Amino acid sequence: MLQRLLLLTAIAASNLLTVQAHGAPAKDLPVIHAQLTSPPLVPPATGRKTPAKVIVELEVVEKDMPISEGVSYTFWTFGGTVPGSFIRVRQGDTVEFHLKNHPSSKMPHNIDLHGVTGPGGGAASSFTAPGHESQFSFKALNEGIYVYHCATAPVGMHVANGMYGLILVEPPQGLPKVDHEYYVMQGDFYTTGKYREKGQQPFDMEKAIAEQPTYVLFNGAEGALTGDKAITAKVGETVRMYVGNGGPNLVSSFHVIGAIFDNVRFEGGTLAQKNVQTTLIPAGGAAIVDFKAKVPGSYVMVDHSIFRAFNKGALAILKIDGPEDKSIYSGKEVDSVYLGDRAAPNMNAVASATQAAAGGKLTPQDQIAAGRELFAGTCSVCHQANGAGLPGVFPPLSKSDFLSQDAKRAIGVVLHGLSGKVKVNGKDYDSVMPPMNQLNDDEVANILTYVLNSWGNPGGNITADEVKKQRAAKPATTNQAGH
Repeated sequence: MLQRLLLLTAIAASNLLTVQAHGAPAKDLPVIHAQLTSPPLVPPATGRKTPAKVIVELEVVEKDMPISEGVSYTFWTFGGTVPGSFIRVRQGDTVEFHLKNHPSSKMPHNIDLHGVTGPGGGAASSFTAPGHESQFSFKALNEGIYVYHCATAPVGMHVANGMYGLILVEPPQGLPKVDHEYYVMQGDFYTTGKYREKGQQPFDMEKAIAEQPTYVLFNGAEGALTGDKAITAKVGETVRMYVGNGGPNLVSSFHVIGAIFDNVRFEGGTLAQKNVQTTLIPAGGAAIVDFKAKVPGSYVMVDHSIFRAFNKGALAILKIDGPEDKSIYSGKEVDSVYLGDRAAPNMNAVASATQAAAGGKLTPQDQIAAGRELFAGTCSVCHQANGAGLPGVFPPLSKSDFLSQDAKRAIGVVLHGLSGKVKVNGKDYDSVMPPMNQLNDDEVANILTYVLNSWGNPGGNITADEVKKQRAAKPATTNQAGH
């Protein structure tokens, strides 16, 4: 009798420990429907002291969206955006996950959540054909910020097409309160066309296998977080960013120019590093970065593998408004010249010119307006905003006899560069202009049309077709670099 009593006591104690470790059975938990948000927005904190049964409903949608100005791509998405919808739960929650695949989809899909303890992170239970729905459940055992992605073969192709996002598992006590939370996620994309080549661009498997992306982007499109779409804060406010890296290939060196992260929960884990300049985020990984806004201005977020920022699109803006503090920083506002064309307040004229060109209605006035915006971020650092150049170093573009003698010659200079001595307006200059390979045909044509119609130059316009022909031709060998 005594042995039976001791056995029952031990079983009861074991059950109590299990309940304490894993929470109440799912059938006894309150039911909550998760609030999902599109990037860069983040759902509010759960605010709960106890676990719940959280129902998450997420739909896969394959859709054409802009990847850059005038460039479209067929993205495969979770929730219609790249990255996919942000999911927020609490440690100890039981998550009932519903994955739907829209009837218009061409492919089956599933989901692998790195925050799931179980085969394939849920992938083994969520394979879903077009027009169907799958359901599975998991317990959120570990706190942290976790990537989710599609894991249907070929896995790399599904991820490269934008099938990734973040799920936050809050600790039981919640995260420290901040004034703003934002959702930023990097990804590398592989198109058959070159960077900013116009039109619909298919996925290029060979580039993906070779790990040679055409674009490296924040939130799925060049300019997704710039201009009117920049994220914002005010001086004195605290900012938290959940930063993920969908990959599929590249590691991110995440950096905010002019800011130091007060705290970084690196690799999405529990430990935090303080006073961090740049944090490494692996493909399929994430981090939480916190800092306080102290000085107003435009803060540029980049992948500090820097050619990705200025030549593949990995650039975003955090705009901080408020009073200056000269004791911290006495300089002028950050120059868009340094930051590149996509850091301008907006690129509306560029977008308008792209639309007009696509409709066959492009005018020289459209080109001039677009060229003005592009010139500010590409050319004015050397040639100055007024086209005056720098004496003895960079030749002037204003009232330029070099341009008036042969405007078409300027196309080759922009495309192929120019090195060695050149005489402009009777003065000798000896410097190097590198080839502007990052500019597409439309951009070269618009910039040169703007220059020809500014600062006392003779006028006229350059067409994208003229640029295309010179790009295809072999560059001249005299005084020309980049060949």
